[in-house]
Amino acid sequence: MKYTNFLRVIVQAGLLLPVAALAADVEVTLKDGLDGNLNGYCFDIRGGGRNIDPSAGLQSHTCYSYRGDLGSDQAFDPEGIARGEFKIPAFDVCATMEGTDAGAGVTLTACDQSELQQFDFALSGNISPKSAPGMCLTAGMETTFGMGGTSPHQIKNLTLESCAGDRAAYQEWTTRTQDDYNTEQGE
Repeated sequence: MKYTNFLRVIVQAGLLLPVAALAADVEVTLKDGLDGNLNGYCFDIRGGGRNIDPSAGLQSHTCYSYRGDLGSDQAFDPEGIARGEFKIPAFDVCATMEGTDAGAGVTLTACDQSELQQFDFALSGNISPKSAPGMCLTAGMETTFGMGGTSPHQIKNLTLESCAGDRAAYQEWTTRTQDDYNTEQGE
């Protein structure tokens, strides 16, 4: 989260610039590309285009940064992440665990800082509910393709599972801005 460090430097230098003017949204992406044929997997609101439905919750889906712009349904507030909150500003909703048992899904609800909306994002990349530190947000092993198999976009479920070294490829996440992605691609 390079941007957060940049913001701290600006505040320490005594500049009074609005945070919103400096903070670029980020996508939350798996470190491992797995079988991703376009651009790996990101946290994503279920549904697409005009059918984006925050009430349907989060999934792992092809990251949209390859198109040149983060998708509004994949763009998270980096300052919220630094506080342990996964907020999607375009829809004014936060990731909310359905529970803390294995297999629990991730819904999206109004941000209220409730216990099920609080997460720890470890340096390793594991994301765990603060109330269940041994559990990690995990991309599913099964892959489906969007639009009933007619789209190259890939989808995996996103659930809570026990943190385990043999699942690291499905449990270790990172964040990146559009600029980070462009730099990675040599643009």
